[in-house]
Amino acid sequence: MLIDHNSTTYSDLESLVLGLVSAPHELEWLEFKHNQGDPEEIGKYVSALSNAAALHGRSRGFLVWGIEDETHAILGTTFNPHTKKRGGELLEGWLAHKVTPRMDLGFHTGTVRGERVVVLEIPAAMHTPTRFSGVEYVRVGSSTRKLADHPEKARKLWFRLTRTGFEDGIARRGLSAGDVLSLLDIPAYFDLSDQPVPSTPEKIVERLGEEAFVTSEPDGTFSITNLGAITFGKSLRRLGLERKAVRVIAYAGTSRNHGLRERQEAGGYIAGFQRLMDAIMAQLPSGETIGQTLREAHALYPEAAVRELVANALIHQDFSLTGTGPMVEIFDGRIEITNPGTPLVDPMRLLDSPARSRNEALAAMMRRFNYAEERGSGIDRVVTLVEADRSPAPDFQVTAEHFTAILYAPRPVTEMNKDDRIRATYQHACLQWVARAQLTNSTLRQRFGISEGNSAIASRIIGETETAGFIKKFNPESWSRKHARYVPFWA
Repeated sequence: MLIDHNSTTYSDLESLVLGLVSAPHELEWLEFKHNQGDPEEIGKYVSALSNAAALHGRSRGFLVWGIEDETHAILGTTFNPHTKKRGGELLEGWLAHKVTPRMDLGFHTGTVRGERVVVLEIPAAMHTPTRFSGVEYVRVGSSTRKLADHPEKARKLWFRLTRTGFEDGIARRGLSAGDVLSLLDIPAYFDLSDQPVPSTPEKIVERLGEEAFVTSEPDGTFSITNLGAITFGKSLRRLGLERKAVRVIAYAGTSRNHGLRERQEAGGYIAGFQRLMDAIMAQLPSGETIGQTLREAHALYPEAAVRELVANALIHQDFSLTGTGPMVEIFDGRIEITNPGTPLVDPMRLLDSPARSRNEALAAMMRRFNYAEERGSGIDRVVTLVEADRSPAPDFQVTAEHFTAILYAPRPVTEMNKDDRIRATYQHACLQWVARAQLTNSTLRQRFGISEGNSAIASRIIGETETAGFIKKFNPESWSRKHARYVPFWA
């Protein structure tokens, strides 16, 4: 089977149509028409079949012209979607802005048993019901109805949509076993999972199906799921996920005015993770430690902390946000790691909250291959590593649609500003609380590298943080600042 890797066009349309006409009558995700070509009706069908496909756990629905609805006989059609217009606009373009959320609708035209047929391939609804002209439709048996008029269907659909994540979607479809092997990094998967490679392409694809990387279709072809693509894709571009590839940008200075270098990790997150980390660490500056006899170079940022934050950015991103993806930006004195989507927990509670994964299948896969944790301890580990270096505390920032974790290069407490000191003290109190202990003057001196003779400096920092409302006394009746114990404000 020949596949155009830059489109979803079927090279074997006949097999697809013959598979569909052999299906039972009144499948809610499938509709046959002879020549009916009213754009308004087609738009309603798009919404209804998309929502019906989601309801029935299908990756897509189909509207097929040239087939008799009752008998499924192949009659042929005069309908031509490529010349059909609505209000002077071609049908495909008109549907593109009338159907929301926007989706990749694919018209396929060909000959089946000597008769001309047209197939409209409709992706299943994801995240929210598919609407046409602002109205949600659904199939009830063989009829197209407004979803609002069928509350039980609406409840079931929303239940499906809230349980269906990005990973379940389809990245590429209409593939042969050989196509699957050319698009996924098969050696990386079997090497990292410590399995022998099966002897035939069919057995390899069968194994990938067990991982939910690949699904079988009614026409005998295969589809690669978003989970398979995003984890072990050879090229995210060829799998339609180029905007989800990780960008690494290095700048001159502390602003974005002068970019030095930019690269993009082309492969899937697991197949390409080590390459990505090597590329990041190679661009980070090094420091020096002077020993008794020689100078020793060391990474300016803890590699394990960078690794944890990069993995978190991949796992916790919101894939439903279009036109954006994970990004690592390297500046003088700091590194920023950004992902689309706001965190599912309060940013002030990242160190003590239980793990919550927006993309559960991806999170489980990253954990399985030792690239991430799911115990909710990843941020704790990052802060612990930073404290060991006595660097400024990580900064976690949230915007309307993104989350950014910032690591700062080491500098002594005397060069930290007030915000740096308060943030570090609050995070230290959180770490102590998680360890079933409390922040004290002594523990904070150790965190900042302050000598015992300068305990007044630690007391002043504690006072700043308490005044800012980030910590409170463990025992409110204690008046001793030097021997007092403190906990996070929420404890």
